[in-house]
Amino acid sequence: MTSFARRFVPAVVLVGLVALAGNAFADLSPKVIKAFKGQLIVSDGPVDAGATDKDTIAAYKAARKKELKGTPNSDDVQMWNFHYTAFLKKKGFSSLALEFHSDGKFVADKRLTGVDPSLTVIEGDISISEDDGPSKGKKYTLKLVAEQGGKDVVLATTTLSLE
Repeated sequence: MTSFARRFVPAVVLVGLVALAGNAFADLSPKVIKAFKGQLIVSDGPVDAGATDKDTIAAYKAARKKELKGTPNSDDVQMWNFHYTAFLKKKGFSSLALEFHSDGKFVADKRLTGVDPSLTVIEGDISISEDDGPSKGKKYTLKLVAEQGGKDVVLATTTLSLE
């Protein structure tokens, strides 16, 4: 069993960890997609395309978050909500996992289902809390992962500090 599959076996862990990958990006040019291939852009919300490729690339760069401030939920547990745009290295996957790693160790993940396998760019919204594993004040490597041939394939990455 791959590490990808092992992380999804416990049904209790899956409850509340499901997110849907969102919109297609037919309006993004191949030049814009190439500029961010393999990158995961974390932002406050969807990024509007500019009038030119140069403007669109600048808009994504300006929207990119390296630090995310959380808020306590009703149980006084820290929550982080963010929007992501993933410029995939490969397409062809309908089920993905957004993994959080710290100091080289797996910490948590969010499962993304219903992904259109023909897309090279996907976006959506994620909510994660301290109850899921991440901690305030730590830096994480986020990896968007799929399983192919029994092995994990990293499709996009970024680093993010949770504050």
